[in-house]
Amino acid sequence: MKRDAIDFGSDSIPGLFRRIFIPTLIGMACMAVMTTIDGAFVGHGVGSDALAAVNIFAPFWMIMTGLGMLFGIGCSVVSSVHLSQGNEKAARINMTQTLIFGVLVTVTLTILVQSHSTKSACLLGSSDRLLPYVLDYQKWLSYAFCALFLQSVGLLIIRLDGSPKYASAAAAIPSIVNVVLDYVFLFILDKGLEGVAVATSIGCWTGGLMVLFYILFLSKTMRLYPLKMSWKSLCLSLRNLWYQFRLGLSAFLGEISISMLIFVGNYVFMKYLGEDGVAAFSIACYIMPFIFMTGNAISQSAQPIISFNHGAGNRNRVLEARKFSLLTAFALGIVVSLALAFGISYVAALFLSKDAPAYSIAAHGVPLMAIGFTLSIVNVAAIGYYQSVERALPATIFSLSRGVIFLVPCFLVIPLFAGVNGIWLALPATEALTFLSIVSFSLFRKRQAAKR
Repeated sequence: MKRDAIDFGSDSIPGLFRRIFIPTLIGMACMAVMTTIDGAFVGHGVGSDALAAVNIFAPFWMIMTGLGMLFGIGCSVVSSVHLSQGNEKAARINMTQTLIFGVLVTVTLTILVQSHSTKSACLLGSSDRLLPYVLDYQKWLSYAFCALFLQSVGLLIIRLDGSPKYASAAAAIPSIVNVVLDYVFLFILDKGLEGVAVATSIGCWTGGLMVLFYILFLSKTMRLYPLKMSWKSLCLSLRNLWYQFRLGLSAFLGEISISMLIFVGNYVFMKYLGEDGVAAFSIACYIMPFIFMTGNAISQSAQPIISFNHGAGNRNRVLEARKFSLLTAFALGIVVSLALAFGISYVAALFLSKDAPAYSIAAHGVPLMAIGFTLSIVNVAAIGYYQSVERALPATIFSLSRGVIFLVPCFLVIPLFAGVNGIWLALPATEALTFLSIVSFSLFRKRQAAKR
């Protein structure tokens, strides 16, 4: 399979991985950097309450991103396997079904949020003091749900189609548009947090339209396929979507783990430290995209290589790609963790003035949270491997462990014994437990295989 001189079946694994990983990482890094700049604009241009309000809405936004990842990963894995077997038609049908379904779901969610704005803000944990900010922010962000889905799914499809550089551009350009418009709306037009939300919405639609342009006019293999309008066709579509759902569920839960981290963290920090605690925690939440981005870039770069060779029966190449991706995850995890742990004072100053109460809380707490960043990156990469070889159950269980099973008890129990420090240590404890679970499962599988 050759597209842009990329041959997933015979090129060297390290070379293939680098050619996909570097543009993927650059694109995701741009998104993470621009998100951080976005937060800095909000913190300095509007204030800590606005920063806290953004963090209140963040879990819902992460769910929307997760929905795109769910069907994006599912579609990409299924399509990779079909392409490895020479069945381009099936790959195109799966992609078309995914995009149509996603548009219908996200438009419905936009209507629901717009119809019940105050209820949704309160459900997310907004206090009366933060409610006006949250309402302004979510009003405009909800219009971008569809675009966010298209971008999340489309980037994976474009990489599979052999165009990682275009995928990188489709991630970076919208982020740059977002930041430029942030500055215009916030500092020139003085539109406050509502202006920031409008800028973010426009940025998302820039990415969504870039994806549509590629699929309609530039795609080599992954083009839209006309679906039949019949009961049988509908049943087949639902069957395919269900299989994609199973394969991509762990990716969705990966996004949900961040969403749950923010959601539960907001409640716990509000309980122990009030609005200043939530503002400090929001700085950590702006850092988390860098962590998830690193693990996700590794996972998404390895995915087409692993899935293609898995479908073609090239077991040795699958294992080589897994080893290379996990070693990369460990190495980058250590670098990123140390950089953030020792540079937190500079990072916190991007968002808040040094005399703000939230600044000192963040400067003390984030280094504690950084203890778990390396394992977080490794866990994301390991779960990505199970997704890529169609092992939906272990991938889902490990993602659920990170997002709910270990995370919520750690957030609720550890502070009872360790106080405020325990809130910050909840993430490292969660990632350590998840890592031990993955290692134990892997060793169990090896012992079972040795007995056969």
